[in-house]
Amino acid sequence: MYKIETHLHTKHTSKCGRLTYDSLIHSYKEKGYDAIAVTDHYNAATIKYKSIDIQSPGSKVDYFLDGYYRMKEEGKKAGIVVYMGMELRFSQNENDYLLYGFDKELLANPKEIMDMGIVEFSKLAREKGAVIVQAHPFRKKCVPIDPIYLDGVEVLNANPRHNSLNDLAYEYGKRNNLAMTAGSDCHREGDEGLTGIQSSFLPKDTFEFAELIRTRNYKIITIEDNKLENKQDRG
Repeated sequence: MYKIETHLHTKHTSKCGRLTYDSLIHSYKEKGYDAIAVTDHYNAATIKYKSIDIQSPGSKVDYFLDGYYRMKEEGKKAGIVVYMGMELRFSQNENDYLLYGFDKELLANPKEIMDMGIVEFSKLAREKGAVIVQAHPFRKKCVPIDPIYLDGVEVLNANPRHNSLNDLAYEYGKRNNLAMTAGSDCHREGDEGLTGIQSSFLPKDTFEFAELIRTRNYKIITIEDNKLENKQDRG
């Protein structure tokens, strides 16, 4: 079975990220992970943090993928597959959405995308074959949206500095028959590899990873599972 992280941030792109690509790959290698989805923030804070001129012509998406590119190269050396992902926040509210299985040019124009909102964006994303998972929908300042705009919901968010009310997220996902995921929401030291998903199939890229989420042919790794496994590994 392969261990996969679904929700992770780097300091190279996300203002709130504290960890570099090399330290992240090293930590996840030690914890026995086979793959990582890098989901750096695609939001107004990143635009300011990276000093992105969104008014100038040309695609801006590579600024948001800086952490992913670094992680991918380092992952090759360590034998860890790295998937392109993103955590989107639109201008209407503070909800966050994990995006997988997309061509990067889908996010070329951040102003247009952020102003679009989840309702319109979900139509565009589905036309392009992408998967949308609402992250921590019951966390403070977040609200669960109409499930018709989603493919899945994060029902176990392990970030220790937030109360994500995971039990409510699980009930919401089950009630609405959504794919359910788990992620460490890694930002800083100590967040690495707290949870994730486990699959008998290791996707080779973001598109195969999105298809894995669609098929739901995986299981959630509980925090207790990981603690026990890490303890056993240390003998």
